[in-house]
Amino acid sequence: MSFDVPDERRYLESHEWALETDGVVRVGISDFAQDELGDVVFVELPDEGDDLEQGTEFGVVESIKAVSDLYAPVGGEVVAINADLFDAPELVNEDPFGEGWMLEIEADDPDELEVLLTAEEYEDQIA
Repeated sequence: MSFDVPDERRYLESHEWALETDGVVRVGISDFAQDELGDVVFVELPDEGDDLEQGTEFGVVESIKAVSDLYAPVGGEVVAINADLFDAPELVNEDPFGEGWMLEIEADDPDELEVLLTAEEYEDQIA
């Protein structure tokens, strides 16, 4: 099976993706992760204004098959959450790299992205 792995993003081994734009990092889960989880029925996210550290848990995604913790790809302040997911968690399945995004973090150090997996490295991990 082939999964979408956009080149412009960075990835955690735990299947979150990160896309940086002007110091703000948008975060979601990968196409592979949403497929493995099955139908997502609930998403728990932090509050805007919360401070996160790279690699720490920031929330939970629950599906009909499993509950998985979510991890921050970078440290910083949560500046936006995708509140649409509270009423429509299926967006994570339908469009994991678009409408299914989870939160945005104003990165304390955007260089933290450099330690994450490239698209090619992530593809190797899920192969």
